[in-house]
Amino acid sequence: MAEDNPQDVELTIEALSEHNLANNVVAVKDGVEAMEYLNCEGKFKDRKKGNPAVLLLDIKMPRMNGIEVLEAIRNDETLKTLPVVMLTSSREEPDLKTCYKLGVNAYVVKPVNFKDFLDAVKHIGIFWAMLNEYPN
Repeated sequence: MAEDNPQDVELTIEALSEHNLANNVVAVKDGVEAMEYLNCEGKFKDRKKGNPAVLLLDIKMPRMNGIEVLEAIRNDETLKTLPVVMLTSSREEPDLKTCYKLGVNAYVVKPVNFKDFLDAVKHIGIFWAMLNEYPN
């Protein structure tokens, strides 16, 4: 999960934990850290290689935004099949169109209401962790 808002990270993990899906969530605070994690670089150089089941990605982050991360992922042979879900507050049409043009798997606007946010994240987690099938 790449998210610069600590409260959104906490809420997301709380929502996922209700279905025992939060055990292996790694949260990074910006796009640079997301790419370092995915490429096993920097402080993540010793992590077990392999892609996560899904990447929850915010758009508006410092250093490298979510759209730049998505573009880098889709241009990388080892990462391009990684499922990416934009979990963002952006309702801007250009962001939505750009993300789908770059190959995002889903675009979810964060609800302002706390319960709606928890429900949205639960549904994302259930789908990507339990229902979706992807190549090895």
